[in-house]
Amino acid sequence: MSAQAQLATQTIHSALDVVLDTAYQGISADDWKKLFTTARQSGLEQFIVDLFAGKHINKSEDRPALHSALRNLSKTPVFINEVDVMPAVSEVWHRIKALCNKWVGVTDVIHIGIGGSDFGPRLAIEALAHVPSIESRGMRMHFLANIDTAELARILARAQPHSTRVIVVSKSFTTLETSMNAKAVVAWLKDSGCTKSQITHALYAVTANIAATKEFGVSEENIFPFWDWVGGRYSVWSAVGLPIALQYGFETFKQFLAGAEAMDLHFKNAPLEENLPVIMALSLLHQQEKHDIKAYAAIPYADALDWFPKWLQQLDMESNGKSVDRDGRPVKHSSPVVFGSAGSNAQHSYFQLFHQGTEIIPIDFIAVREPMSDRPEAVAHHRILLSNCLAQAQALANGKDDSNPNNVYPGKRPSNLLLLPKLNAFYLGALLALYENRTATLGALWNINSFDQPGVEYGKVLAKPIEKALASHQNDIQASADIDAVTAARINLLNSNN
Repeated sequence: MSAQAQLATQTIHSALDVVLDTAYQGISADDWKKLFTTARQSGLEQFIVDLFAGKHINKSEDRPALHSALRNLSKTPVFINEVDVMPAVSEVWHRIKALCNKWVGVTDVIHIGIGGSDFGPRLAIEALAHVPSIESRGMRMHFLANIDTAELARILARAQPHSTRVIVVSKSFTTLETSMNAKAVVAWLKDSGCTKSQITHALYAVTANIAATKEFGVSEENIFPFWDWVGGRYSVWSAVGLPIALQYGFETFKQFLAGAEAMDLHFKNAPLEENLPVIMALSLLHQQEKHDIKAYAAIPYADALDWFPKWLQQLDMESNGKSVDRDGRPVKHSSPVVFGSAGSNAQHSYFQLFHQGTEIIPIDFIAVREPMSDRPEAVAHHRILLSNCLAQAQALANGKDDSNPNNVYPGKRPSNLLLLPKLNAFYLGALLALYENRTATLGALWNINSFDQPGVEYGKVLAKPIEKALASHQNDIQASADIDAVTAARINLLNSNN
């Protein structure tokens, strides 16, 4: 048996002490060989080379997808149009470190962004808060994303205006929710007695649109750039991740980048048969081909990672939720629906469907070897947590017969086990980069552009005439080119109460 054939039969793989066990995927050695052949025939190896080389793989927008440069701590030159981007990236690192060193007396930080400008830093702040003995600067970190003023009101009720800093994060600096929330927070600072100079001192921004940011009132020295070759959902590694450094220190942020860089190097250099992102992508592709699956779940058996499935939803479904490929042709497969929440809570919610429902839903079980607290009960509790994780995977895979049909478990429900040695900044970075690279791999296998998102724009366009109609307070709105009959009736229903 060749070395490649032997690798194809293995079910336990590791990189950076992260272990991936695919034993319960139900994929035979022959099927694995076919999957790796499919990967090579799809041009995956060249795709990986082009991704890291800065080629314009985002063809619809004629851009590279070089978020990997943002965590390239080795500063190996990365060229776009013959210009090395690493000096600009390094300058942002220096500025983040300098800001960490000079911020004193800050009680509250309000981070305003939505989508990719929110999920990554919010996940990291929540996850790292659970790391035992992590150094924290004690600031309250507030994330403001929703245009619903309930979130705004809750934050402003807690924050202390004269010791608050505001970070507005928007690549274009035109995102409606972000700009309206930013204006509301500035108005709150003003109403709270802050002077114009104090407000200017309190405002920071992360954006690719420097001119619009300065026009809003952010001083140039408080603007942190990022670039059009960084997709929003891949941007936590940029100055979008500023809250991580501010809350836990620049060295922690650097470790976060280091974990992601290490996973990138594994993805870039490991043979396909040993490559964790590739193996995870191929296992999902197999389940699509075999069972025509429409959804999969990510269940982290770590309360610290409860936000992880929400981050992953955007990563996968915004990247690969497409009906046509890079050549405009209909696709056979694209992103399944992604959902999940922390185990073992999830067991008491929707695992009934996993075990006995009619749909086969693959699962990524994510576990951490070490407890996430130093409580005296931690070891015993963690042992029960891990036993539940392993037991659920076993039950789903093997099933159970019974004379009572209600007690029959069909089994043959596929899952991965992803085991982290511990959860800290390094391994959080590695975990996120693992899934980013898996998402890119799936896009390559499906011939989908994982780095544009035209589908999210149409609803934004339609919202403008609808908002105008709601603002008119008229209840006789008629259908038009922009507003169909059903929506017109709903507007009239809402306006009838005004």
